[in-house]
Amino acid sequence: MIDEKPESEGVSALAPFRHGIFRAVWAASLVSNFGGLIQGVGAAWMMTTIATSPYQVALVQASTTLPIMLFALVAGAIADSFDRRKVMLVAQSFMLVVSVLLTVFTYCNLLTPWTLLAFTFLIDSGTALNSPSWQASVGDMVPRNKVPAAVALNSMGFNLTRSVGPAIGGIIVAAAGAAAAFAANAVSYIGLIVVMARWKPDVPASTLPRESLGAAMGAGLRYVAMSPNIGKVLVRGAAFGFSAGAVLALLPLVARDVVKGDALTYGIMLGAFGIGAVGGALISVRLRQLLSSETMVRCAFAGFAVCAFNAAISQHAWQTSLGLLVGGACWVIALSHFNVTVQMATPRWVVGRVLSVYQTATFGGIALGSWIWGVVADAHGAETALIAAAIAMLAGDAIGLVLPLPQQQVLNLDPLNRFKEPHLALDLKPRSGPIAIMIEYVIRHEDEAEFLATMAERGRIRRRDGARNWTLARDLENPTIWIEHYHTPTWLEYVRHNSRITHADAMVGERLRALHSGDEPPRVRRVIERPTTAGTALVMAKGPIEH
Repeated sequence: MIDEKPESEGVSALAPFRHGIFRAVWAASLVSNFGGLIQGVGAAWMMTTIATSPYQVALVQASTTLPIMLFALVAGAIADSFDRRKVMLVAQSFMLVVSVLLTVFTYCNLLTPWTLLAFTFLIDSGTALNSPSWQASVGDMVPRNKVPAAVALNSMGFNLTRSVGPAIGGIIVAAAGAAAAFAANAVSYIGLIVVMARWKPDVPASTLPRESLGAAMGAGLRYVAMSPNIGKVLVRGAAFGFSAGAVLALLPLVARDVVKGDALTYGIMLGAFGIGAVGGALISVRLRQLLSSETMVRCAFAGFAVCAFNAAISQHAWQTSLGLLVGGACWVIALSHFNVTVQMATPRWVVGRVLSVYQTATFGGIALGSWIWGVVADAHGAETALIAAAIAMLAGDAIGLVLPLPQQQVLNLDPLNRFKEPHLALDLKPRSGPIAIMIEYVIRHEDEAEFLATMAERGRIRRRDGARNWTLARDLENPTIWIEHYHTPTWLEYVRHNSRITHADAMVGERLRALHSGDEPPRVRRVIERPTTAGTALVMAKGPIEH
């Protein structure tokens, strides 16, 4: 089913708080994010005291985003294949252990620029493992129509902590040193670990064997490749991350060298960015009701360009902070909108993997941008790098002229669950194959144009969900007969392919059956291929037709 109205219409921005598990996880995440931001201030400012060049300072931002780019797809496959709650528990526990070790190294004066980068990389590797499971679990905590509001609230929660956490982090670093900031982060994981350990989500158990990690990753990449609208989000997200990441990567240098401040100044500036982000999260649901997707994203690009340019020319902390208010709002509006677009366009069976690909694109852009803008700052100064980044943001804005984002629709992506394995004349095993499927339609001449257009969509859905070698053929002797033909590697993959059909996908099958003019429903043949020496076995089953 498709609803042309914005997906958040009729749902208040605070509606997800009516669900107890969302409230508990949101509150625990608030504390954990608070600790993470304190740790980030400690790491960034620690690097300014032990590093020998601006390049190493910028690498702190790169080391926090690089793990997401490298490991997100694997983490997404894990999120869709295993118990997401347990995955998050493992990730949070790993980050707790690494944070304790970082605290010990810092306290014992064993920290060097490269060991600091290594610890930061490890902590954010835990974040990379945790993030797809966490984001995909939003749909397990609230109904689908509340997912956009829940995503916005998660962004708001993170940025609530960002509005005060960095300033407090700056105070902690100034008063007690970076080791105290790292210790505070270690403690912050405990509450979320307890909440996740007590949560018992009601998730339907899969009736099919778990896919191998490689196959699951391939299925996720295939889904993205065969989903043009998601591809547009990836391009725009990467462009936004590449250009906008410059501000956060170079902000320690802006605080120290441009406005002549200290760790507290840096924390206050990050706090201003966070306050702006909270405002952006609060208005994002309403903006989705008033503006098109493309208009929202273009405004976010332009607003962040203003933020970067202001940071480059400002000589006063208050002026830079005012620009960061705008930048924070634009940051959340853009990234939360990208996230919502991906989640609302993806069924539950693959949502973790698709989100991970989106994160790879966006945070890969941030990591690459942090490195490049750091090199530019090293050679020409932070001000020049920020002006160049602002120009890059405007160029990213112009991408919308070629790849505009689609207006969001509400699709019923719940599994159809209408397929039942047919009765077979042969004793097939799950690994038996390859399997060839042929579906025969009788189409009137006047319906051919509509049939071909609908079949183009059917072919995309088939390939997206795992079908191979999909073709459409026409009978030369009886041109009213058309044959859809595709393969799956095994019988298990054939069953898995049909289990992925959603209610929205089924609408395509319903249109095809309406165009079929035969006396009987479209004829389905299922064939297992064999070498010519053994002949070819034909399995014609009685059962439901393909949807």
